[in-house]
Amino acid sequence: MKRILFFASLVLLMASVAMTVPTASFNWRSATHDFGRIMQGKPVTAEFTFTNTGEMPLVINNAKGSCGCTGVDYPKAAILPGQAGKIKATFNAATLGSFNKTVMVESNAEGGSQTLSFKGEVVKEVVSE
Repeated sequence: MKRILFFASLVLLMASVAMTVPTASFNWRSATHDFGRIMQGKPVTAEFTFTNTGEMPLVINNAKGSCGCTGVDYPKAAILPGQAGKIKATFNAATLGSFNKTVMVESNAEGGSQTLSFKGEVVKEVVSE
């Protein structure tokens, strides 16, 4: 009986320690961006700003666009707790029409992958309203 109580206590202790493991965490200012109407042939860039609200450094392993029409720039160095960073997604705007694109961010943050999105409409000429 003592042996069972000992192992049960050990399991509970290990479970409570496992729940207090520090993590990194994204806090996005906004995970979406709407360009509205943009001119064909003029690349545009969305900046997604974040803060690491976790307790350990945030490391972005990779960030890639959903198609070849989107270039992504992201911090290669670790973002310390409380520090900010940004991911830039540049859309080439070559094809006319509406678009909805995403950027997949792979990191050590709580929850694993994060998805950012942007949209708009490519037109021949931007008309002032």
